[in-house]
Amino acid sequence: MAWLLLVLAGLGEVVGVAGINRLNRSRDFKSFALLFGGFILSLVLLSFAMESISMGTAYAVWTGMGTVGSALVGMFIFGESKDIKRLIFIAMVLSAAVGLKLLA
Repeated sequence: MAWLLLVLAGLGEVVGVAGINRLNRSRDFKSFALLFGGFILSLVLLSFAMESISMGTAYAVWTGMGTVGSALVGMFIFGESKDIKRLIFIAMVLSAAVGLKLLA
């Protein structure tokens, strides 16, 4: 259950970062709601996940998911570069997070 909460926390972080990007484009209620709702949900779920998962592992996986998810949202929703080098480094971050899960 803790790993499910951690995955949901990572998704919440991606929503919060998407809210930041949207806020830079349009300062409306929906942008603020995405920003604050995503980050609040993310931090609450992260704290629950850390009751069973060590802090170092949980934080590393959470930030890795946020990094990869935010980069993918940027590429596929906000039209950012899809350069092969960028995709390789995203895969490296993802593989590091999976490696931590396998060792935990």
